[in-house]
Amino acid sequence: MRTHPLLLSLLSAAIAPYPAIAREAIEEVWVTAVRQQATLEDLPYASYSVNEDSLKQARSLPESLAGLPGVSIQKTANGHGSPFIRGFTGYRTLALIDGVRYNNSVYRDGPSEYFGLIDSQSLAGLELINGPASVLYGSDAIGGTLNLHSKPPEAFDGDGFSQSFRQQLRWSSAENSLRSRSEIELGEGGGWGLLAGFSYKDFGNIEAADLGRLPTSGYREHSYDLHYKKQINEQWQLQALYQNLHQDDVWRTHSTVYAKPFAGTQSGSDLHRSKDQQRRLAYIKLIGETESHWLERTEITLSQQEWLEFGQRQRSDEQWIMERFDSRMSGLDIQLHSQRGNHTFTYGLDVYRDIVDSGRQEFDNQSQLTQERIQGPVGDDSRFSQGGVYAQWQSPIADDWQWQMGSRYTWVRASIGRFENPESGLAASYAQQWNNVSSSLKVLWQPQAASWQGWFGLSQAFRAPNIADLSRFGTSRSNETEVAAVNLNPERFLTGEASFRWSNLDADRGAQWQINAFYTDITDYISSTPTGRIVKGQIEVSKANSSNGHMHGMELSGQWRFNQHWQLSANSSWVHGEQSLPTVSSDQYFSRTMPFSGSLALTWNHQGHTVEVALRHSRKADHLSPADREDTQRIPPGGTPAFTLLDIRSEHPLGHLGNWYLDLNNLTDEAYRCHGSGINEPGRGISLGVDIRW
Repeated sequence: MRTHPLLLSLLSAAIAPYPAIAREAIEEVWVTAVRQQATLEDLPYASYSVNEDSLKQARSLPESLAGLPGVSIQKTANGHGSPFIRGFTGYRTLALIDGVRYNNSVYRDGPSEYFGLIDSQSLAGLELINGPASVLYGSDAIGGTLNLHSKPPEAFDGDGFSQSFRQQLRWSSAENSLRSRSEIELGEGGGWGLLAGFSYKDFGNIEAADLGRLPTSGYREHSYDLHYKKQINEQWQLQALYQNLHQDDVWRTHSTVYAKPFAGTQSGSDLHRSKDQQRRLAYIKLIGETESHWLERTEITLSQQEWLEFGQRQRSDEQWIMERFDSRMSGLDIQLHSQRGNHTFTYGLDVYRDIVDSGRQEFDNQSQLTQERIQGPVGDDSRFSQGGVYAQWQSPIADDWQWQMGSRYTWVRASIGRFENPESGLAASYAQQWNNVSSSLKVLWQPQAASWQGWFGLSQAFRAPNIADLSRFGTSRSNETEVAAVNLNPERFLTGEASFRWSNLDADRGAQWQINAFYTDITDYISSTPTGRIVKGQIEVSKANSSNGHMHGMELSGQWRFNQHWQLSANSSWVHGEQSLPTVSSDQYFSRTMPFSGSLALTWNHQGHTVEVALRHSRKADHLSPADREDTQRIPPGGTPAFTLLDIRSEHPLGHLGNWYLDLNNLTDEAYRCHGSGINEPGRGISLGVDIRW
């Protein structure tokens, strides 16, 4: 296990595989993911939240989402991770950081590394909204919308001048990991506040059950962030944020000779395949609040993001491929909120522009340059712009009944300066623009004196082809190589949802439960489709509007509080999706469909001490698409095996300084991987850590 001098003084906080799901908010907060002032329980959305305790204990952001209803986590590599939300992943789920769009135009359709490039230790919490949100956010908001809240400077909300220091450290045996987070805060209560944080993570090779140590699964990561708040006057507040994260040498082991087969998977033939990545985000936000009913709240945000990727790959013939891209996305978001009696209005506009450059060089086994390709993994000298205007209205329609109506007009333009024409091999260019109007209608039933509520709704959503769809070049799945595609149409989705909630939960006892059901109709679905050519032994594919289909499922969650010390929580999810393919006579499953999954956790707490025994189960994932059956490096023959995990988590006070943590992970030493992943998860291990302030 590698070490670093910064990390030797203390140990770190343990992973929490079952995140805390907020379900009893007492007072209203600004729910950024739905752009509304309310509690999550009073909104017509299937919504969940994860608090800072769960985030700081998880190894990375993808792990902190594991166990949420309707969510499964796929990890192509140990440093990568992508959530499947209601059967959709990649660019069919939308991520926001403090309301700023995180998705860019080089997002791919498959599971990928994007969520691994966000430091979960820099976050104060997150909101997950399952289901479509194109009315509020435009393209990509289909399976779900995840809004991440960066840590604010707490000194801003204090009294007088204050300063504080915070240190979090975490060590885990089976992950061979050591992680540190250091923070300093300064500020004048009600005037200004500044938080500066630095994170360092050193992940060694995983110790997996049955397989032993997994070579090349370790990597290093460091990041830092600054968050500043200033009260300008009684009405206006300024917020500014800067984040910078760098990952070193993250291997995609499954495609290399170092992969260890699991349940019949095959090792790859590459001698080397890794990525270095860097992500930067900066924004300035003005928030204004007045007592006027015509304009109660205003948010104006200017943002700039950059994402750089450098990939290295050595094939079995010892030939090297070096490829890179640089995405620079700027954004403007204006959001307005009005309250007229019982009528709530949310409206605004947003514009984002992404500039992408890429390149690729190929070398022989003597490190001599043999070819400079026209493009890298996506088209070179590309531009992707999108903008829209939206309005949403929520109002009572009768006693105990409300409705929410919204609509959005979006325009999207893609321009690719240089891409390799798959027919001629010569440089080509392409430009196209699309327009869309998406609407939604939801009806909320909330009896004043009852413990139950329900809602149902119908929502449109869409996704416009992005730069990756139109100009992707290079290896795709285990046996595929992808080339550019043009003349694609946007995908369209229509989702019907229904939800029923019941609660009599209070601080000492009671229960609550919720059931959500959804059905999504899919038109012009874009997926990788064989062109009929074989290139260097691999199947050539390109994107096409290849299918129509549907996705449907159910999510159940419940919580029972026996007294002020004991609580039982449970949830389960089921998702089923089928599509019609032009090359197959019968309907086929969608790729990497989430199997039936559930979790159960019994928690005891007393005077700051918490102990939780948690059980998580996933059935065998055997609903395989044709592409899944060919992905032999990641998906075993017949599907990914079922698994059941048993964990014990504990948290204890450390005097007035903070808390310490001890976890026993995967007690039964289960050998497992999440469906579609290219690497197994850790076996039996211990996690230990501290979180101290002074």
